[in-house]
Amino acid sequence: MTGRLWGVGLGPGDPELVTVKAARLIGAADVIAFHSARHGRSIARSVAAPYLRDGQVEEHLVYPLTTETTDHPGGYQGAMDDFYAECAQRLATHLDGGRDVVVLAEGDPLFYGSYMHMHKRLADRYDCEVVPGVTSVSAAAAVLGRPLCERDEILTVLPGTLPPDVLAQKLRETDAAAVMKLGRTFGNVREAFELAGRADEAWYVERATTENQRTLPLNEVDPESVPYFSLALLPSPINNTFERPEQHKQEEGSVTVVGLGPAGPEWMTPEVRAALASADDVIGYGPYVDRLPDRARQRKHASDNKVESERAAFALDLARKGSRVVVVSSGDPGVFAMASAVTEVAAEPEYADLAVHVLPGMTAAQAVASRVGAPLGHDYCVLSLSDRLKPWDVIAARLTAAATADLAIAIYNPASKSRTWQVAATRELLLEHRAPGTPVVVGRDVGGANESVTITTLGELDPATVDMRCLLLIGSSQTRSVERPGGPLVFTPRRYPDGVQEPG
Repeated sequence: MTGRLWGVGLGPGDPELVTVKAARLIGAADVIAFHSARHGRSIARSVAAPYLRDGQVEEHLVYPLTTETTDHPGGYQGAMDDFYAECAQRLATHLDGGRDVVVLAEGDPLFYGSYMHMHKRLADRYDCEVVPGVTSVSAAAAVLGRPLCERDEILTVLPGTLPPDVLAQKLRETDAAAVMKLGRTFGNVREAFELAGRADEAWYVERATTENQRTLPLNEVDPESVPYFSLALLPSPINNTFERPEQHKQEEGSVTVVGLGPAGPEWMTPEVRAALASADDVIGYGPYVDRLPDRARQRKHASDNKVESERAAFALDLARKGSRVVVVSSGDPGVFAMASAVTEVAAEPEYADLAVHVLPGMTAAQAVASRVGAPLGHDYCVLSLSDRLKPWDVIAARLTAAATADLAIAIYNPASKSRTWQVAATRELLLEHRAPGTPVVVGRDVGGANESVTITTLGELDPATVDMRCLLLIGSSQTRSVERPGGPLVFTPRRYPDGVQEPG
């Protein structure tokens, strides 16, 4: 009769976390197999040592390489495939001789473990059983004392060997995460957390449950000190308040107004990401809400862009029922966006007991300016051409005042389907105070898939090319446009020349 093959999980490192069944099988086996690198030290054997007995045959399976290069004709994978085939043959010899074989595995045998390579090669030929073990992910959460996931949150387990941009996208789309296989990958893993805007939420756990255990906030880890047996953990956002500014920790029954930045997730601040991750309800204009990943435990409420007050009241009413609500705006919520709408409604007596916070975001004006240099490098003003909430006479008076003061001007909401004449009127009004050669920057969908930035002059600005997706930057009398190999550089000098007469 042939022997039986056992894949036995040893847990994360503490010998007391070996299961009763695993300990019994280790003590009863004829053959104990375990892996190590060429230095010969086996973590698996050291964990199992209290359960070994005299007289057992030990099969020491030494990897031919770990991170080294190889001259094997099949490369790294070819060398490892040959190694696993040879190991399987060594174990098959014992099984054919009627000896029971236990293959030791750190953590769980079928969770990023080497045992699975033996299983694939032998399980169809011999009686085989796998004994699960406590995973390093569970151990990391335990030593941190932070829940992995709650209710219907999603936990994602990722290998650190993924490219940073791919890893970052996965981190954006999940509630909680564990990233395995650190060591030399740590630099890329931390970059991925930063790209995802979640580095401030993440923890580093090394050799969990052992006497050499170490835990740190991910941002405080020296990359040169990271071993392979470590992981990065993003705990449940409901319970994870690590290093979130005290005044912005979301209480039960609160409203937080956040700025998403002008476009994709890379423009969003970590502070805003933390607030979004902790929210029960997310409210906002449809296209802005659609920019956020769906979370199973989170409710999203999209609405039209002309119901700001109603949206604010809805958010506050949800908060009164105990919900943690986030209201989203594009760019910065305080620039022609939802911060003013929410605070205006929240000032009503019926909402006096509710906490309201505002978290800033990258403004569209600064995003457009960054694409061409520093056109807002000196004094400037920000105006909206929308006359939905204020009359055109007020807009015209403010444009005249800004032009007379020789301020650079950032113009939001320049046109829409129903407002087609304001850009031309603005151009004519400003030409009364500005030279036709004044630089003008037209930015459309900056940061998005259809981004375009055009540099023209006030005299040559074509109003027909401007729509609601655009933002205009109009220079002062001092703003310059300088040709460069990569395109014009537009800037407004910091120093205002002595003796220059203000226009008007």
